[in-house]
Amino acid sequence: MPSDDAVADVADVFALLGDPGRLRILTALLEGPLRVRDLAEAAGVSESGASHALRLLRAHRVVSVQRVGRESHYEIDDTHVRALLQLALDHVGHSVLVHVADEAPAEGGCQG
Repeated sequence: MPSDDAVADVADVFALLGDPGRLRILTALLEGPLRVRDLAEAAGVSESGASHALRLLRAHRVVSVQRVGRESHYEIDDTHVRALLQLALDHVGHSVLVHVADEAPAEGGCQG
């Protein structure tokens, strides 16, 4: 069984990833490195909001930044977080398919 500290650390990770704005930024970064303005547009937040989220994600070493000329390009820098995001997205996609299949009328059944 994990220690209390380990459980608290896991809770912190899920809290960090549990914010919809940060999740939109991270899912955009699954495609590859992006600039703040591109992340803001993809996530539907202001550049200031995206910058704030990125500062927090950098502080937790989830994303890193690379300077390209005058621009900063952000990317996911934690393979575990990348895997968690992909697993969560796959889970949601699977759940949607299961629910749609459960709600479909039975073949040959009464349709209303």
